Amino acid sequence: MAGRLAVIGAGLMGSGIAQVAAQAGWEVTLRDLDDAATGRGVAGIRTSLERFVAKGAISAEDVETALGRITTTTDLDAAGDADIVVEAVFERLDVKHEVFRQLDKICKPGAVLATNTSAIPVTQIAAVTQRPEAVVGTHFFSPVPMMKLCELVRGFKTSDETLARSRAFAEEIGKTVVVVNRDVAGFVTTRLITVLALEAARLVESGVMSAEDIDTACKLGFGHAMGPLATTDLTGVDVMLHAARNIYTDTADEKFFPPELLQRMVIAGDLGRKSGKGFYEY
Repeated sequence: MAGRLAVIGAGLMGSGIAQVAAQAGWEVTLRDLDDAATGRGVAGIRTSLERFVAKGAISAEDVETALGRITTTTDLDAAGDADIVVEAVFERLDVKHEVFRQLDKICKPGAVLATNTSAIPVTQIAAVTQRPEAVVGTHFFSPVPMMKLCELVRGFKTSDETLARSRAFAEEIGKTVVVVNRDVAGFVTTRLITVLALEAARLVESGVMSAEDIDTACKLGFGHAMGPLATTDLTGVDVMLHAARNIYTDTADEKFFPPELLQRMVIAGDLGRKSGKGFYEY
């Protein structure tokens, strides 16, 4: 199936999606707003690939082959000939709307327009296009080269063909697919981890248990690979706060209302791994 993929956004998620697609034989265009951003994205991809070389999983030649399939650009028009476009920009509806309005004009007929959103209903994103049947959610997990799951999300008008092509793409690049049939805010995985992480944060906030012990309890009691607060630090405390607010706004369900501790951490700049401090120090 391998064809032409455009990834919009060269951050952690976008560069990870570009990497696994290039490794699977796709010709990838990686687009961001400036050369510095695309440069960081490609540097991150090289570092990630070299880790696989160090583990003996791939060869040094494989690194250059994969990188050779990735072209960077700051021009959104470069997505015009892509078979599949994956948007991986900031998790805000107005930002995504602007990207999809432009992609609707630029992309060829029949292109799949996918969004990597983890919480915003696909129907809302698709509504600004003239082809909502071609819009689908492809929620990959971080770090993309390591995490095997892709949560495929059907919007209100997503066609069966779009869903099938998205599944084929995700499986071809090595992912196991689960399908969300109705794009409620937060879908399934984000709703589940958000409820767990918010309750964990409340327990820390009220002094019931330390962050370390809560994570240990979840790992050893439930068999989780990583506790909810370590997961929050990995994805970003600000990202978790934003996701919780998005779901709460859509549902008015109190269990998604973020605790004060989370809000104070974000204001103070304790965002997790990316800032050096969150529930843990790095």
